[in-house]
Amino acid sequence: MTSRRDELAARLAAVRERVTAACEAAGRPDEPTLVAVTKFFPASDVDLLAGLGVTDIGENRDQEASAKVDELAHRDRLTVHFIGQLQSNKAGSVTRYADVVHSLDRAKLVGALDRGAERHGRTLDVLVQVGLDDDAGRGGAPPSEVAALADAVAGSEHLRLRGLMAVAPLGAPPRPAFARLRELAERLRADHPDATWLSAGMSADLEDAVAEGATHLRVGSAILGSRESHR
Repeated sequence: MTSRRDELAARLAAVRERVTAACEAAGRPDEPTLVAVTKFFPASDVDLLAGLGVTDIGENRDQEASAKVDELAHRDRLTVHFIGQLQSNKAGSVTRYADVVHSLDRAKLVGALDRGAERHGRTLDVLVQVGLDDDAGRGGAPPSEVAALADAVAGSEHLRLRGLMAVAPLGAPPRPAFARLRELAERLRADHPDATWLSAGMSADLEDAVAEGATHLRVGSAILGSRESHR
């Protein structure tokens, strides 16, 4: 019987092969950071992934993530990314355990995250989430608001602007959406040269994201399997 560690190792190796092939196809000498999305999976899986060389994990829900991070045996090896939609009343909690927040999409969150980071004595890396479709339920600021949000993050005391994040629209080819995101990122870097991160691409569309310059891939099911059985 295959152990959970062996299963994760095989899945992780397959994803890494896909990333390497995508980089070669795009003519990229660098490989993006692989963020293993561990939502709905136990801390034991995260510890197994850390033992397999994973350095970055992603979580979507504050209540689950807060408890899980506290259980990790290998917290010191990991960068924790909060990638889900964020309510301002949860911002203080998230700043306690997350190293990076990918989903800042409105001005109210800037102050909430900055206050939380100050309270916990931390500097928090932040990406502005861009909405690439009209589905408000998936989060993301309109492209027209990205520059002002980025300026607000950069002007805060305890937040560090890292770049942009987006989720590909449902029911449409991802590549054109990621190309729009790349254009927005290039414009952002004209004003904020250090905002070099581009968080895009998941299990189904990571190749398109790599082709458009993603620096961080958020991959869940391709590494950990179906989440339904873990709900």
